Amino acid sequence: GLLTGFTHRLASIAINTDFTLVPDWLAGLGVRMKQRIDSLPFSHNSTNAVISALITGDRSDLTKELSSIFRESGASHILALSGLHLGIIYGLVRYSLSAIGNSRTAIYTKAIITIAACGFYTLATGAGPSIVRAFLFILLNETARATHRHHTTASVLFAALIIQVVLSPASVRSVGFQLSYAAMAGIAFIYPWLRDFWPSDEGDPTSLRSRMNIMRRVWEAASLSIACQITTGPLAYMYFRSLPGNFLLTNLLALPLTTALIPAALVTTALHSAGICPDAAIRVTEWLAQTLLRSLEIIAAM
Repeated sequence: GLLTGFTHRLASIAINTDFTLVPDWLAGLGVRMKQRIDSLPFSHNSTNAVISALITGDRSDLTKELSSIFRESGASHILALSGLHLGIIYGLVRYSLSAIGNSRTAIYTKAIITIAACGFYTLATGAGPSIVRAFLFILLNETARATHRHHTTASVLFAALIIQVVLSPASVRSVGFQLSYAAMAGIAFIYPWLRDFWPSDEGDPTSLRSRMNIMRRVWEAASLSIACQITTGPLAYMYFRSLPGNFLLTNLLALPLTTALIPAALVTTALHSAGICPDAAIRVTEWLAQTLLRSLEIIAAM
């Protein structure tokens, strides 16, 4: 897998063309989605700008101050459409399909609908290298699940790498492509090792079990951030000459808020477009967005 990536890196130097994935009519859906988000009646313009960036990838409405907050807090990766965003879409689709059961037919049906929905979102938002990588992971995982094939994060990582560089050799020049695969390499090879540092809670008194489980979840989230930072840090420093000192705190606070904000924003946008959006949905979505911004602003000031 590494040799394949290296070979295609050399090939991309000579090949200056790319395979265009997004038809014009589908790319226009992202523009219309942004227009729907911009029409939401939030009391702060920053809320519309942040939600638009998170869902459509369009950062044109972000002021220099907002961009600076994300950059200085080490949360710029949250704005780049990637596995985080597509993973939330994936989770929503899988949850909505859970009622159809786990028969053989249901498994195939869920896989097809999930792949189609995630592929549609990938194309509608421009099919950037990092979100294409996330879609390939979903495609390969769902295919393996439906066909009962054994797969690991590492095997999916290398398979996705091969497919993407064959379809688009020049994508390896993209910083987003490099950071995305570097982050997944950390998750595949470093995260399991760090995660297992937490001692097993077997034999703990029942009264301590739930508390230990919560602490273990915090450690798993922290070890995931550390693993990604180990593999992406050198690339980030090479390109941007900076390393976020508070990346652990940023991820522990920002990722849960973002995971809640994106579904809330999608539901609010859909309801508002249908003309049935309650004020409570607007308030909750804005509270999540502003809490995210305030948290990052405090971290950036540290």
